[in-house]
Amino acid sequence: MTTPNRTFCAHTLATLRPLSLACGFVLALAGCTTTSPFIIDNKSYHSQGQEQRIKFIVLHYTVGNNERSLKQLTEGNVSVHYLIMDHQDDKIYQLVDDDKRAWHAGKGAFANRTMLNDTSIGIEIVNPGIKPEYRQVLRQTDAEYYAYEHYMDFEEVQIEKVAYLVDKLAKQYDIDPTHIIGHSDMAPSRKIDPGAKFPWEKLHKEYGIGAWYDEFDKSYIMNSGEYETASIQDIKQLFRDYGYDINDTDEWDKSSRNVIYAFQLHFRPQQPTGNMDSETYAILRALNAKYVDRD
Repeated sequence: MTTPNRTFCAHTLATLRPLSLACGFVLALAGCTTTSPFIIDNKSYHSQGQEQRIKFIVLHYTVGNNERSLKQLTEGNVSVHYLIMDHQDDKIYQLVDDDKRAWHAGKGAFANRTMLNDTSIGIEIVNPGIKPEYRQVLRQTDAEYYAYEHYMDFEEVQIEKVAYLVDKLAKQYDIDPTHIIGHSDMAPSRKIDPGAKFPWEKLHKEYGIGAWYDEFDKSYIMNSGEYETASIQDIKQLFRDYGYDINDTDEWDKSSRNVIYAFQLHFRPQQPTGNMDSETYAILRALNAKYVDRD
């Protein structure tokens, strides 16, 4: 069956005069597309089998100044949804729409999910990362990991912007507190950002953002002697329960210690050693008690 719209188009094209062919042809084509014979109904029915695409917020530092960071994130193969510069202004720059995939996370995993570019919003914060005088310290010494004092501070206005933005996004997309993570949390053998100077504890206690442990639980677990009887496999399972991707070897090899270091950057930033100890264990157990065991 020919629709009235198509009949009109055919008649119009057939009766065009040669002198006005070019103009008439354009008008006729325009007439062909002004009306659709079908309607997309997105209100009558909805599938139960669906979920929110955005499940994580991943925070980074740029390892560069404003100009270099902006150039890299807009002209190169790396991209991010939001960029927070160190200017003393009120600007937060959105470089990629929330519903689009940005190339910020790379290879890694968290909470049993890989390909986090597909399920996350990335936020880059302009910060050089490691202080210039310490950038060769790992090569020049026997140290394996950067210490707290090796990292650069963030500007206070940047943290205020992060707090505003993450709070807004977490509420908008109903993101679990444990899914607000650093790049190092999901890629501990590749990345160390946003580093030891990023104030996770402050964001949680002052703005209600992200996850943090209860001090009472941590102290109780430290005093219980539980760490002394926990096996390596028991501890690694606790890391997995919280979300970290860690291997199942019976030793604290370099890959496993990278996970410990990433965890400490997030939850014990003033002493990020990469070594397992009773305090790190107590913090891990306290976090699981608060956020995982509740389920």
